[in-house]
Amino acid sequence: MDKELAEKVKKRRTFAIISHPDAGKTTITEQMLLFGGVIRKAGTVKARKTGNFATSDWMEIEKKRGISVTSSVMQFEYKGKRINILDTPGHQDFSEDTYRTLMAVDAAVMVIDSAKGIEPQTKKLFKVVKKRGIPIFTFMNKLDRDGRPPLDLIAELEDLLGIEGVAMDWPIGSGQTLKGLYDIANNRVELYRKDGEDRFLPLNEDGTLPDSEPLSQDPQFQDTLDEIELVKEAGNKFDPEKIALGDQTPVFFGSALTNFGVETFLNSFVDLAPAPESHTVNGDEELSPEDPEFSGFVFKIQANMNPHHRDRIAFVRVGSGEFKRGLDVTLARTGKPIRLNNATEFMSSERVQVSDAVAGDIVGLYDTGNFQIGDSIYSGKRKIVYPPLPEFTPELFMRVTAKNVMKQKSFHKGMNQLVQEGAIQLYRNYQTDEYILGAVGQLQFEVFQFRMKNEYNSEVEMNSIGHRVARWIDPEQLDPRMSNSRNLLVKDRYGNPLFLFENEFAERFFHDKYPDVKLTEKL
Repeated sequence: MDKELAEKVKKRRTFAIISHPDAGKTTITEQMLLFGGVIRKAGTVKARKTGNFATSDWMEIEKKRGISVTSSVMQFEYKGKRINILDTPGHQDFSEDTYRTLMAVDAAVMVIDSAKGIEPQTKKLFKVVKKRGIPIFTFMNKLDRDGRPPLDLIAELEDLLGIEGVAMDWPIGSGQTLKGLYDIANNRVELYRKDGEDRFLPLNEDGTLPDSEPLSQDPQFQDTLDEIELVKEAGNKFDPEKIALGDQTPVFFGSALTNFGVETFLNSFVDLAPAPESHTVNGDEELSPEDPEFSGFVFKIQANMNPHHRDRIAFVRVGSGEFKRGLDVTLARTGKPIRLNNATEFMSSERVQVSDAVAGDIVGLYDTGNFQIGDSIYSGKRKIVYPPLPEFTPELFMRVTAKNVMKQKSFHKGMNQLVQEGAIQLYRNYQTDEYILGAVGQLQFEVFQFRMKNEYNSEVEMNSIGHRVARWIDPEQLDPRMSNSRNLLVKDRYGNPLFLFENEFAERFFHDKYPDVKLTEKL
């Protein structure tokens, strides 16, 4: 085993940030980049007039609407560790992109709005993280506004998500009355709206402040001491084993917008979060991240990250070994050899050439059309195939045509590239070959239309055919005459036939008419 490789892998911390839209996920990412020295000033997502856009929101539509619709990747050094942050879209219409991203991380940070508590999208994403059994760290955000009692928020973690919450620190007031944080883990108080090291006040051995400190006499602080006593006596006990299994979450409080409590959270996170761990490959084999042979999988493809160069980047999570520039690998799906000459890593919206990376890192490979989402690549003789990534069956469908028939070339190019990103799915009418797009949510169509116009100079006409139930059929059982207006026959981009049923009633009617025909939800 290569000692140098093992040391490098141990320093990696790769995690995704999950939350409901507007809980402050992008803002907390910005503050982490600030501590990592990557940016000098955090750009708030909402600051549209000043032109200060969040560094992790690089796409034009994201800047206009103040939302993240793609998973950004950011890397920086912090306290001797190499941090890889994957900032995922909060909007539910982009959950497929988020689900795939969650397959590429070793831990998750869950950001919760302390006024609203756990919201639907957080609950949905939490289930995916829990299924993977990876550690989850919770940041209760927006303490600078009036919020719910912290005891209620921690109880809600258990009631709604079924995970134990263990408080690492505790707010002293909230909103207008916010005075600071009682830092249980570090036995100190962090004062609100104070800069420098003097914002930290050490606590006495009994957990109180010296009488000379003005805050010690504050009724708000006295209330906090009562709550802390209750938390220590009746609350969950800190258990590193439970945290590693994803059965307990360390809970931190703060305000990302005012950069309060974020540094304390980040310091604890890099100590508690795991380094890269083994992956299951080839069905049932365990692959150590310290295995000297390089391997990885593509979890995301993004076109036109740089509008001046029509590029395509395949994001690869390195699962084992070490990546070096010019490395020869095999694409498992085709057996085709590829030389990885041109790779990039990400410092928020800046990109730098990468010459080496190890297990846990995220590498961007310039792609000329070789890669698909879910592809495995490996060096060496042993074939390594990572498990397939989740795919959603679309529920909303649109017919799409180019407004200008003279621009068919750019229309087809844009269509193919955006479909390969996995943000939207493409079907063709079985008889007429017309294009039909499928998506999980309406916003995906809006982003598609916007990007076709702005990135490919191709305006598109889109006509909704509404909600549909997609079911694949074995080509050997297919008779095109089975199709009618209530069950549209189409083929997916691989040429496999499927029906788009108007509703479940239409699907049941089909089953009654053709009882021997087998339909499936996915291939």
